[in-house]
This record gives sequence, structure tokens and C-alpha cells, in this order.
Amino acid sequence: MIKLMHINDYVVDTGQFRPLLNDKIVERFEKKIAEYVGAKYACAMNSATNTIILSLIEKEKTTVTIPSIIPPVVPNAVICAGHDLSFNDNIDWVGNSYVLHDFGDYKIIDSAQQLSKNQFKEQANDGDVMIFSFYPTKPVGSCDGGMFVSNDKEKVDRIRIISRNGMSLEKNSWERKIIYPGWKFYMNSIQAYIAEQNFHKLEQKMKRYEEIKEAYNLAFNKSNSSNHLYRISVEDNQSFIASMKEKGIQCGIHYAATHLMECYGKMQLDLPKSLIESKTAVSIPYHEMLTDEQVEYVINEVKNANTSRR
Repeated sequence: MIKLMHINDYVVDTGQFRPLLNDKIVERFEKKIAEYVGAKYACAMNSATNTIILSLIEKEKTTVTIPSIIPPVVPNAVICAGHDLSFNDNIDWVGNSYVLHDFGDYKIIDSAQQLSKNQFKEQANDGDVMIFSFYPTKPVGSCDGGMFVSNDKEKVDRIRIISRNGMSLEKNSWERKIIYPGWKFYMNSIQAYIAEQNFHKLEQKMKRYEEIKEAYNLAFNKSNSSNHLYRISVEDNQSFIASMKEKGIQCGIHYAATHLMECYGKMQLDLPKSLIESKTAVSIPYHEMLTDEQVEYVINEVKNANTSRR
């Protein structure tokens, strides 16, 4: 079976971490990501979902409007942070970044599906915050994890305090004081170790992604830019996935129209692009371990299927 995505495996010697949960490797990884994306400060956490929650939780209640075509973890995070939820018809963000919310004086950029050189410097202002994910299938994968970056030290320090049970930031744990109630949301040493190993492979990985993307774009007459997902349009994504599975090709759907889900109120919004996308968009295999022969096989089988490409 040609897999949709690739996840690296690692053997981790936990004896190298002292302490196990919050070794200096976490701080080192924060600095590497911040420097890579062109930000001054970073705070690593145990998931991008929790990073979103903490980025929203201290602001007064408002309505946060996000794309309907999105992983359910995002609307869940908005609600858990105490805000009202609405949806828009943005389907073009998938595989890249988008503005989760603009508070006026600064914005939150959700970049869980993109991590590129100088990205913060190019996409954000000093007071903005940008969120990255280290979920296993993301550009830099781990056993989950997230990160909050900004050039605003006060914002990053506040998030760090909240994510460390509300404790002050003294180096010695016995000197720390509880400033206010917080959460145990910080990244642990094992997450940081795996993410750092994959970060070292990122440039070579992206080089291969570019080669595959170029082949796909040429074959399907598209101009996809994502280095996380490669999506095409078909007449029916469910039947297409079943058909490709018979050919030994694993495909996936990213994502359903969440505004129609019962748990979010089954909102009656006019989002025609999202409705079409949830039924016709499908992701095909796209990862650095694909051989040229496998890429050619995927191209041929997709072309042979009853597709309706945009």
C-alpha cells in the first residue's frame, strides 16, 4: 500500500533527560524554531490545540470566525477558550496558514500545517502570534506538540506561565510561585527530542516535497503550493478513496464542513464552496519517502479514475 503520509520512528533513551518532563532540550528546540521562522520568542506546548486555547483564553468573549473546512480540534479549542463560534467559506487555506482571529491590535495565525524559513517575519507583525503543530503527520512531526511564537516577549512569557500550571519562571522549581491558576500544557522532553530530530531533516524533506509537487502540478494542471497536503477534486471523494484503495493507494479527506455538525449547532450558513469541497476534495499520497515510480503510479491511477479536476 502506498501510504498517504509518512511518520518517522525513533527509539528514545529517556535517561538522557534530567528532568524527564522539562529538560533543557525543550528550550533548545524553542530557540531553533524561533530562529528558523524569524521570531524572537517561543513557547513550546504539549499540543497545538492547547496552544490555540491559551492564545484565546485571556481575551474578552467574542465571536471567532474560522473556515468550515477545518479539523474539528480548532472549533473545539475556540469553544473551550470561552468564545462564540462562526464559520466562513475559506477553502484555500488548507495545507498552509490562515488568520485564526484578528483582535485589532494583533492577530493569531494558525500555521499548524505550514512551517517554513522566515515565515513569521514574512507573514506577521511584531505583536502577532503564530501557532505551529508537531502532530506526527505535520511538516515537523513528534508524538504531538505545539508552539507559540511572537516578537512580543510579554505575550510569550504570559503563555509560558499559564502553560506551566500558572507558576512563575524562576530556573529552580523550588523558587517558583503560583501567580494564578493555570494548566499543565508544557511540552515534555520526549516530544522535544523527536521534533528536533525531524526538524534536522526538514530542509531535505521539503526538497523532496517540491519535486513531487512539481510532478503532480504538471500532471494535473494545478498550482498547489502546500508542503503538507496535496489535494485534488473528484466527483465523489468517498468512492474515489475506495477505488484507490483497491489499487494499493491510500488517500484521505481534509476536511468535512464542520458548520453542519450537530455539536456546533448545525449552522445554516451560506457556504457553498465548503459544501462542495467536503464532498469532492481528496488528498493523495504526498511525502518524502515516495519513489519516482510510486509518484508515476499515483498519477496514472488518478488520471484513470473518474476525476473532475479544478
